[in-house]
Amino acid sequence: MLVDSFGRTINYLRVSVTQRCNFRCQYCMPEKPFTWVPREDLLSYEDLFKFIKLSIDKGVNKVRITGGEPLLREGLDKFLAMIYNYKPEIDLAITTNGYLLPKSAQKLKDSGLKRINVSLDSLKEDVVKKISQKNVLKTVLKGIQTADDVGLKIKINCVPLKNINDDELIELLEFSKAKGYPIRFIEFMENNHANASIKGLTSDEILENISKKYDFVKIPRDTSSPAQYYRLGDGYEFGVIEPHKDDFCKGCNRLRLTAEGHLIPCLYFEDAMNIKKAVESNDLKEVENILETVVRNKPEKNKWGKDSNENEKSSRAFYETGG
Repeated sequence: MLVDSFGRTINYLRVSVTQRCNFRCQYCMPEKPFTWVPREDLLSYEDLFKFIKLSIDKGVNKVRITGGEPLLREGLDKFLAMIYNYKPEIDLAITTNGYLLPKSAQKLKDSGLKRINVSLDSLKEDVVKKISQKNVLKTVLKGIQTADDVGLKIKINCVPLKNINDDELIELLEFSKAKGYPIRFIEFMENNHANASIKGLTSDEILENISKKYDFVKIPRDTSSPAQYYRLGDGYEFGVIEPHKDDFCKGCNRLRLTAEGHLIPCLYFEDAMNIKKAVESNDLKEVENILETVVRNKPEKNKWGKDSNENEKSSRAFYETGG
């Protein structure tokens, strides 16, 4: 079992398999050129699996595959099958922008994947194009439906932005409710790589927006989830991920591994240790030492909270860690 110095059990690993992405979203990487890290700088699937296997043996029971856009990395289904075949009961999911799902959903399902989280920030073509800088809505919606048709469980993620998509939150909630998908509204996490002009909605503003049409009650928080959930009168539940609130980090159970081997204890901070050399030389004892050190050094909380300097932003590149 992995326990940090604040008594939090770490059982959730997010693994980025690439920092490449086919979108250029305003809140993530709007100005980054369409380049990629040389293949030799990336951990192979076999070496990523060595670390995941060790982590599972140490108590990790939830693995999320992210990017960039993970479906851009060739052979992802075979990598997912490696994880599934090692421990079929693992909670195995991916986070995707959905664009490549029409062609890949069945292979993902066949590999043992259970769930997908899909980013959907608007149901309007022009708004999606403004946010992602590509005309992609029809293909993303087709991808979501294809994933549903093959039997993958789906969650929708939405980042509400002021004067961009903040008038659509109820529409997005109703779309998700009609489909039977949970939706999670994510507070924009200020970072140096985002468009400096955009502003996100706070969790209170998100809830106020939804309350214009719906009554809802707060559900006691499941500390294994990053979201605070709420229940409508008909039983439908939606979530809000609120990293700006003080209690967001109290139950944090997550570590993040980048495609280049950086093991990250906290999404806000740049602190990391690299496992690449150790895992490629098959020095699994050193890999274990690095894992335990990163867990031990995990900070108590991020600096997105209300007491932080509002001019201070995280230097985290979310396209390297998957958010």
